[in-house]
Amino acid sequence: MEIIQARSAKSFLLKKNQYLIVTDIKGQQVSDMVFFLGDHYKEKISSGKTLDFEATTRLTTGNFIWSNRSRKVLQIVKDDVGVHDFILAPCSKKTFELLYKEHETKYSCLSNLAHVLKEYNITLDDIPTAFNIFMNVQLKNSNISVLPPQSKKGSTIIFKCLEDCLVALTACSAKDSNGGNFKPIGFNITNQLNKDESHG
Repeated sequence: MEIIQARSAKSFLLKKNQYLIVTDIKGQQVSDMVFFLGDHYKEKISSGKTLDFEATTRLTTGNFIWSNRSRKVLQIVKDDVGVHDFILAPCSKKTFELLYKEHETKYSCLSNLAHVLKEYNITLDDIPTAFNIFMNVQLKNSNISVLPPQSKKGSTIIFKCLEDCLVALTACSAKDSNGGNFKPIGFNITNQLNKDESHG
């Protein structure tokens, strides 16, 4: 298993028909995920297209994650938690300055994503809304609340890749999103799922 240390990120290439397994190593840790594909990586993950075509804000097993060019790129094939977010943008220095006055601003998901995507000529301004794995965002009477994740130690979500793409994952840097503590996130890539992984 590859480990993303607390408040950091990694990027990697994912091939069509491979599986990406993201694991919450210690519990209650969010991971922001983005992907890019196509010429010069102009095609990318799209919250708007995904929520439109999937007709739900509660994406889980069986749902697809779409690109801004209306293509299915990832399919969720197994999900231990069923609570993730695709509404809120990656945390940034400004997020902490405006919303969390006592929060350390050195590390953020936005800056960490930009750092690991720089070698692909993807800039900070190119980074879209991420699929926030394990993030517990609740909507009530049009109000948004961020609650501790429902993921536990060892909880996983598995995606099947439907198109070759570049993926970046973080171990989220926003304290309130992670139950008050910063923890690592694990992931691995496989060409075939074992029996336990393929059945939820």
